[in-house]
Amino acid sequence: MESVIRKWGNSPALRLPTALLKEAGYQLDQKVDLTVSKGRIIIQPSEKVEYDIDALVSGINAKNTHDEVNFGRPVGKEAL
Repeated sequence: MESVIRKWGNSPALRLPTALLKEAGYQLDQKVDLTVSKGRIIIQPSEKVEYDIDALVSGINAKNTHDEVNFGRPVGKEAL
């Protein structure tokens, strides 16, 4: 399948046919990683990073916390 690189604003853009996206298993608004290898542009799905708040909080311990920090007196309209 052939396509043409055109200008979109100040950037080059490549329109991808819907059939090509579906065949590759991609969706609109999907995040992808772009790399260059041996003169070829490679498009790969980005790895999803999902955070679980309970897992993050359970990782807090005395070794990875810090003491209170004093930045001095308020100088503006900070809420106290």
